[in-house]
Amino acid sequence: MILNTSPFILYSDGEGNIFEDTSLYVTGRSGWDAVPVDPEDWIELPTGGNLYELPGRKGIGIDVETGEMRLCEKGWAVAAFIPPAHTGLYMAAYETAQDAPTLPLFCYTAAGWHNDKFYVPAVRIEKDIRQECEGYDDELIQDGAANLLEAYPHNRLVKHLMENCCMTYTCPAARNFSLGRWECPVPTSPACNANCIGCISFQPQDETIVSTQDRLTFKPTAEEITEFTVPHLETAPFPLVSFGQGCEGEPLLMWETIRESIIEIRKHTQKGSININTNGSKPDAIKALCEAGLNSIRVSTNSAREKIYTPYYRPNNYVFEDLIESLKVARSYGAWTSINYFVFPGMTDSIEEYEALRKLIKETGLCMIQWRNFNIDPDWYLGKIGVTETGECMGVKQMMELIREEFPDLKFGYFNPSMERIKGNFEADFAH
Repeated sequence: MILNTSPFILYSDGEGNIFEDTSLYVTGRSGWDAVPVDPEDWIELPTGGNLYELPGRKGIGIDVETGEMRLCEKGWAVAAFIPPAHTGLYMAAYETAQDAPTLPLFCYTAAGWHNDKFYVPAVRIEKDIRQECEGYDDELIQDGAANLLEAYPHNRLVKHLMENCCMTYTCPAARNFSLGRWECPVPTSPACNANCIGCISFQPQDETIVSTQDRLTFKPTAEEITEFTVPHLETAPFPLVSFGQGCEGEPLLMWETIRESIIEIRKHTQKGSININTNGSKPDAIKALCEAGLNSIRVSTNSAREKIYTPYYRPNNYVFEDLIESLKVARSYGAWTSINYFVFPGMTDSIEEYEALRKLIKETGLCMIQWRNFNIDPDWYLGKIGVTETGECMGVKQMMELIREEFPDLKFGYFNPSMERIKGNFEADFAH
């Protein structure tokens, strides 16, 4: 349903209760600015979405009577977490007090209230249902995890994936693995060659935020990897195994083990797709993996511009140009290439970023953009990378439309596609 008016602003009483303030329409945030949101950009908060209160922050709204912007003084600002497969178009707009705590590593999409429903400015970018809430049955997941632990009693990686990722952190990929379907995560590297500001598995002791999960603490062997990935590829619907997960460092630091695993996997099965999620820092390693049989690569980046990338990733012994080279190398071997593109409204949709992204797509022959919500405190992020002006912006939706128009073969989505999607009808809803 398309709204013909803006939703009302939400606020929290600090006790976990959320209310609407009908004297203010909600605004969105683009870069540093609060802006009105086109009524057409609002959708109902999807199932699996959550609302957060933002302590030490007052929401910015548009006065229903005067049309002027002002603060909602009734309580703390509210933002939404929107579930996977959806991309937010605007962040929550608020004013931050001096003593406000840094927000944890989640996405903070604008949220409002209209006709007894919560609304968010977002688009569904992906038809695949692989991480929908309704698709997870806790009882089946517990049974599946227990069965895997029993089937692979000595496999440290299966133990890590089931006990930590699946049962402790409710990682969607690990839960799907416990259910024997779709994408199976394969973390391999306890070390990293970047020092990302928003790292979800490792934060310095003196930092104001904490990592959302603990990082892998051992180096798995090729035998451990092959032992459970081969049966998964053989039996799962639309199977995919993915190196490079949120609970590890950079998988290319373990490229020899990964190469050995791919060779071994392919001795036993030709089914499914083998993917790596990576920072793309080692083009030579990508070359070796493609020669071994790697089918797809997803390179993460917060920007197509080196000057925005480097202060966020803080790379050790590699440079931004290595990412571009890795994408080119993978493409030259016929591998599917994606970027895991962290969307930050007001930065991602700036004219400068748009031009840089166009250049990246042309240079690398990119196959897909995964438009991912950036899980980070917006003020903290912009402060850390030293951005005070984000430049002229066009809006995330408009940018997506322009990119689609210019590059009709480039796919949009949120997840790594299975081989069936890569080779067949990409737009089909394969996970059903």
